[in-house]
Amino acid sequence: MRPDYGVTRAPARLIFGAGQRKALGRAAADLGKRVLVCTDERFAALPVMAEILADLAAHGVEAEVFDGTQAELPLAGILDCVARCTAFDPHVVVGLGGGSCMDLAKLVSLSLSHPGPLSNHYGEFKVPGPVRPVIAVPTTSGTGSEVTPVAVLADPERTMKVGISSPELIPHTAICDPELTLSCPPGLTAISGADALAHAIESFAAVPRAASPDMAMSRVFVGKNTLSDHYALASIKLLFAHLERAVAAGDDLAARSQVMLGSTYAGLAFGSGGTGAAHAIQYPVGAETHTAHGLGIGILLPYTMDFNKSAAARDYAEIARAIGAAGPGDGEAEACEAAIAAVRGLFQRIGIPSSLQDIGVREERLDALAELSMSAARLVENNPAPLDPAGVRSILSSALRGAPQPDVA
Repeated sequence: MRPDYGVTRAPARLIFGAGQRKALGRAAADLGKRVLVCTDERFAALPVMAEILADLAAHGVEAEVFDGTQAELPLAGILDCVARCTAFDPHVVVGLGGGSCMDLAKLVSLSLSHPGPLSNHYGEFKVPGPVRPVIAVPTTSGTGSEVTPVAVLADPERTMKVGISSPELIPHTAICDPELTLSCPPGLTAISGADALAHAIESFAAVPRAASPDMAMSRVFVGKNTLSDHYALASIKLLFAHLERAVAAGDDLAARSQVMLGSTYAGLAFGSGGTGAAHAIQYPVGAETHTAHGLGIGILLPYTMDFNKSAAARDYAEIARAIGAAGPGDGEAEACEAAIAAVRGLFQRIGIPSSLQDIGVREERLDALAELSMSAARLVENNPAPLDPAGVRSILSSALRGAPQPDVA
């Protein structure tokens, strides 16, 4: 049975639909008169950017654009943006782009509201109070950052990326317009979608915890719960039904819309339910190989599901039945295997590699990667099957060989 406990953390306003980017001017004007827009060089050069700036101006909003957002969000880039915009003193910060742009908006808002090293806030519940309102406008379907309490950055003093997790970082407003994803190339659509699916599956199969009145105020990730389950299962159904089409036919607005909705649902799911082993392991793998987050997640997810079978069979079986990979007459073990096979099959069809060798991981680095994975404590302890360095190494070994591992007792 699912736990009779639920937590949802979400923006004050969540607006979804084709063309809804045109609500940005009014939404920003409701919150302030000076807006900093955090985006990247590619998006800033598109005609739609001029339309967005004209909409802000028409609503009496003065806008300054920072178009220097870098992939994987290095600390230096965040500090550069803060230095450039401090004199402008924005009332509102808009994150317009992929996950890095939205995370930049969150962290710039945090820095402006609570000056000092960002390292003061690494971890959970270390943001001392409200930040300037953030409006998140995603242009990819994957991170779910538009609705989550998490921002991730690359600090050169740390071996791998670090997170700041606090409900204070949830954007005030999320505007999800699938038309903005139409120019997203197939490869990025695939790995972004894999990340979204991992958010949903890992949240749905997260550790259930005994509810206490203060858990939601002391843990960002409370584990499996009835509200995150609702969003996770809806996300999984949408992504299985539409992601392959969105990758193959990027101009299919209906498919793009359903994938974006699935990504947003996944963000709402893991914003309280949390993620697990695939995300914990990807952080050091990504740092080692300098590869995109979603790519590593897509490779690792089926192997972490294999590892988790003994602890998460019921959840995986429910997923299999929800997506039509198993019928009501199939046993739990059979349906569980069908879910894992369905994930592998979908990822293969959208072009995600099946082995860590394909992104440059070497056998002699597995022990070090396993140890580093354990430092993502909030993810490790959220995994349904207990994780230790030996268990993580077994996952890495299977993923390196490109072969499922045997059942884990």
